[in-house]
Amino acid sequence: MRTMGLDVGSHTVGVAISDALGWTAQGIETIRIKEDKEQFGFERVAELIEEYVVTKIVVGYPKNMNNSIGPRAEAAERYAQSLRDQFKIPVVLWDERLTTVAAERTLIDADVRRSKRKGVIDKLAAVLILQGYLNSQS
Repeated sequence: MRTMGLDVGSHTVGVAISDALGWTAQGIETIRIKEDKEQFGFERVAELIEEYVVTKIVVGYPKNMNNSIGPRAEAAERYAQSLRDQFKIPVVLWDERLTTVAAERTLIDADVRRSKRKGVIDKLAAVLILQGYLNSQS
């Protein structure tokens, strides 16, 4: 039984999965989506839920720095509700302010080229979201 972390954007969803004990998060993949065409990648999320026996999902909640809710946070709320409706498992919204910035800084510090950063940043952001959540539970 594992927890899945998702970093939801308008074009991609970064995916991370916890270890079986719920201590660490590992990046799995980045799912391509088309928000404007209402293609949200739920089919792939379903496959990953089954493969990893996911019992909870943590969705990044990109609040504004002043703690207000903007369009991206509203989109995250809708995505989380769709997950609840489809998969009937608990879905938690987790404050993800600055996780993409932290992910970018981590990749720069690791000397990852810009072209390669683009392909992994959402997955790393999902790891940071999930790890933050897991740390808060211990």
